Amino acid sequence: MKPLIIGIAGGSGSGKTTVARRIADALESASIAFIDMDAYYRNFTRLSAEERKHVNWDHPDAFDLDLFVSQMTALSAGETIEKPIYDFVTHGRRAETVRVAPADVIVIDGILLFVDRRVRDLCDVKVYVDADADIRLIRRIERDLVARGRPLEEILTQYLTTVRPMHLEFVEPSKRWADVIVPQGGHNAVATEMIVAKIHHRLSEARR
Repeated sequence: MKPLIIGIAGGSGSGKTTVARRIADALESASIAFIDMDAYYRNFTRLSAEERKHVNWDHPDAFDLDLFVSQMTALSAGETIEKPIYDFVTHGRRAETVRVAPADVIVIDGILLFVDRRVRDLCDVKVYVDADADIRLIRRIERDLVARGRPLEEILTQYLTTVRPMHLEFVEPSKRWADVIVPQGGHNAVATEMIVAKIHHRLSEARR
């Protein structure tokens, strides 16, 4: 059976991962594979550590979309992939990879997931997770301070110079490609239940 691919897009800090986990928790009878688009940042090892801090990580060109599409296509065809690991502290790709086996449902998330038509075409269900800008900024600050060890000044500078402009140029407009828009981020239980019901229906049809 061809796996059902669920694409979850939305701004940084919108709650994409929360929605993805809630969907997975509700699909107890199906095997799930998680793919984060962030793992497919280009490997800028040719740049110094200081230069990497100034890369526009929120532009589509920052991603190795050819590799991403290739591996998603392979998973869709029932093949195992070696997903890259990106280190957000050093801004570089690690030498090791993560083996991801085929599954009944593949959940992929990323801020720019719907910008590339090839990626959109791979998704059976496209979900855009929406949240107010101030909420997204607060979540981003908390994440980058704790998980990535970045100073507050650097976080705010990046937000104003690249994150916010790229959100307005690429991320926000991509919601027009979504099948479902989830307001209130990952805390919208009703929307999540509706998405899960749709997935169950698709899975049951595919198994007939």
